[in-house]
Amino acid sequence: MENEELLKSVTAKAQVWLGEGYDDETRAEVKRMLEAEDKTELIECFYRDLEFGTGGLRGIMGVGSNRMNIYTVGAATQGFANYLKEAFADLDEIKVVVGHDVRNNSRLFAEIVADIFSANGIKAYLFDSFRPTPELSFAIRHLGCQSGVNITASHNPKEYNGYKAYWADGAQIIAPHDVNIIDNVNKIKGVEEIKFKGNPDKIEIIGKEIDDAFLSAIKELSLSPDVIKKHSNLKIVYTPIHGTGVELIPASLKNYGFTNIIHVPEQDVPSGDFPTVDSPNPENPSAMAMAIAKAKEVGADIVMASDPDADRIGCVIRDNKGEYTLINGNQIAMILLYYLMTRNAELGKLTGNEYIVKTIVTTETIKAIADANNIKMYDCYTGFKWIASVIRENEATCRYLGGAEESYGFLAEDFVRDKDSVSAISLMAEAAAWAKENGMDFSQMLQDIYLKYGFSREEGISVVRTGKSGAEEIQAMMKNFRSNPPKSLGGSAVVTIKDYATLDLTDVKNGKVEKMDMPTTSDVLQFFTEDGTKISVRPSGTEPKIKFYVEVKGTMTTAEDYDKAIAETQGKIDIIKKDLGI
Repeated sequence: MENEELLKSVTAKAQVWLGEGYDDETRAEVKRMLEAEDKTELIECFYRDLEFGTGGLRGIMGVGSNRMNIYTVGAATQGFANYLKEAFADLDEIKVVVGHDVRNNSRLFAEIVADIFSANGIKAYLFDSFRPTPELSFAIRHLGCQSGVNITASHNPKEYNGYKAYWADGAQIIAPHDVNIIDNVNKIKGVEEIKFKGNPDKIEIIGKEIDDAFLSAIKELSLSPDVIKKHSNLKIVYTPIHGTGVELIPASLKNYGFTNIIHVPEQDVPSGDFPTVDSPNPENPSAMAMAIAKAKEVGADIVMASDPDADRIGCVIRDNKGEYTLINGNQIAMILLYYLMTRNAELGKLTGNEYIVKTIVTTETIKAIADANNIKMYDCYTGFKWIASVIRENEATCRYLGGAEESYGFLAEDFVRDKDSVSAISLMAEAAAWAKENGMDFSQMLQDIYLKYGFSREEGISVVRTGKSGAEEIQAMMKNFRSNPPKSLGGSAVVTIKDYATLDLTDVKNGKVEKMDMPTTSDVLQFFTEDGTKISVRPSGTEPKIKFYVEVKGTMTTAEDYDKAIAETQGKIDIIKKDLGI
């Protein structure tokens, strides 16, 4: 009976898409699905509306209310435009920036977004071609705009696209604007309410002038220009993995003074099909395989990559055996924050008024580094909009040094309010030169950090569950973890539980519950054990998966203990994964 009701509802929704407001190609595709004997595709495409969440849209491209297409993008933009006109009713002119990545349909969607804004009397600055996501954030602030939209699905598979909404400070939207925009988007009930016909007088194409300003600002972040002069020929292999970093990241490295940038020619080709990789995600070893092969061929000092929209950084270093090894996002964060804090101290720039930010699922070793340097550290939710929120709260009183999340995102500057691989890769290269000047490579630098601040090992595990049934299964898993929390993990008793959905911090031993001070609630659970292990569990906000973040502590008293510490902690992580049933 339930399936009959669902099919009836889906069929009624799909039949609306046969109306005259939709193009011929869309109507033909809907007709094909309606007439097909197997209704699975019809249900997946129409069982819900693609949700405009707190970060915008992300989904598989195709026909239907649950897919990324010109109509779902159009409804989102019309609702967004309506809210902008409410929020900035006192302005003579509202201005937005529109950008996009290399994905299939990204340019089409970006042009439609600009058209709809312009049709609503809003001035749209449209980039002349694909650009890194952080440059869009920069442009919003640089041009004095009220908001922006970037068409990108970041590192998702090629079938996906997305829509990121930004506010006047260059950050992705948070309360109250997120809820207000969602309300306005949900009020769009029909395609006839969307103003698709653009006003060319309200659209301005931008490009090189923003690139130059962006690169110039990033150059000002450099802390060791003299060291770079001595090590300008550092062998750096870089790949954009077919994405938007192809021009600006090599340009930024050269701007810093690096002269030996080695490309992976096959991956310098911008393409939404990402032809040389299964997934364009720099945290996956397979995505870095061609760059590593190039590094072995030329004897590179460091290998770096950016994801398709160039907001995340991937990094491969030589381990203590000389093998090229992919380091994780926590280690990238540790290296960059350690470098920025240490180098600022060397230069006498620390006044006691500095701070850093990390997300709650990122390694706790960063706090140990900050504490040792008398630098305040803020914890925030996953997502750079929350790091940006901390920057906004502190920008008049304290100096921001850097912010990081374990998912390979880093932001070294406050003139951008989203993660930025352009600056991160530039500073990572500078940190490598600085390490070399101090007689170390990155492997030795990591060991030095672990010896000073304690050894930890982290692993992220994603359990993918697609479609309607997958979403229901993920909800059931979270419900089960809440009603039946683990009593021990990896042989150590769980002593603290943090539930960010209720903001309850529970002391398991005495049952005492305290409220946590966070800006809002979030569907995240954390379990802390007696021996310092931290496990975080959260459904992804952008992909059909539930994510587990495991961090365990190890013992390392000398550099010779490094391999042993890795083996012991990895063994413990494997046990914890079994305990969690993943």
